[in-house]
Amino acid sequence: MQEKDRQRVYQTDDEGLRRYTHEHMKVFVKFTSDNCEICESLAPPFEKFANDEPYETILFLRLASEESPVAKKLMQQKVAPFFVSYCQGRILECDTLTAEAEVQAMLERLREWLPQNN
Repeated sequence: MQEKDRQRVYQTDDEGLRRYTHEHMKVFVKFTSDNCEICESLAPPFEKFANDEPYETILFLRLASEESPVAKKLMQQKVAPFFVSYCQGRILECDTLTAEAEVQAMLERLREWLPQNN
C-alpha cells in the first residue's frame, strides 16, 4: 500500500474499539454525534493530526457516540465530542473537548506517554 492510500482515521464500532485498543500500543478515539457543530469544527484538525508525522505511531479512531453510553451521556450534557486516549489497552484520559488546542494537548500527552513494561 502506498503512503497516499493509507487511511489514517478509521470509522469503527464498539467491538472494533475493543479490538484496536488491544492490538495497537497507542489509540486516540473521537466519539461524535450527528448535528454536533463542535464535532464538525474539530473534524479537520482531527484528520490533520492523524496525518502529522509526530503522531504516526498512534491509531486514530472515530465512533458514533451511540456506541458508548458514557460518551452519549456526556455529549448530551456538553454538546461536544468525547475523546479517549488509550495505551496498552488501558484508558489514559477521557474528556469532552471543544477546541483544537485541547485536542492537541491530549494527543501530545498520549504521544509522550511511556508504555509500561510488564
